[in-house]
Amino acid sequence: MFGERVGYIVWFSDYKAARGLDKYGSLHYLSRKMHYAVLYMNADNAEETVRNLQRLPYVKRVERSFRGEIKTEYEKNVPDKTRFYGL
Repeated sequence: MFGERVGYIVWFSDYKAARGLDKYGSLHYLSRKMHYAVLYMNADNAEETVRNLQRLPYVKRVERSFRGEIKTEYEKNVPDKTRFYGL
């Protein structure tokens, strides 16, 4: 039903103009202070959409977000030392 989604970080110079980025995908977050936006879009159209984003006059840089590829399941490799501190 839903295709593969990919995230991009879009650095911009004009906050008001950046609110129009929702035309290019799902606008997840806009940072007013740091001047960046988090944008999700379909993976099959991503290359063409990034090229269109880079042509916009208020866009400084577009970076790929690797948030979905970071391992979020952690292992505990160190032994539990609580039994050594008992009375």
